[in-house]
Amino acid sequence: MATLTQANPVPDLMYDWLTVLQSKAEGLNAYEQYIEDAEREGATKCVEMFRKLHEQDAKQVEEIKCHLKMVLDHFKT
Repeated sequence: MATLTQANPVPDLMYDWLTVLQSKAEGLNAYEQYIEDAEREGATKCVEMFRKLHEQDAKQVEEIKCHLKMVLDHFKT
């Protein structure tokens, strides 16, 4: 998507991982709202499932952050 040029110094791979991290972070925020909604409705099973999904995505965010650091280090000039 973003090619490495003087006009755009962000390599495609770096852009891709930044985008993945942003998407996951937005998902975590959404799950927090969904958990509140389910709690308000007394939907215990839904709360449990949203929490499980939130936990899984939070673990993936940590992995993505580590991987992104590796990608950033790769493109250091």
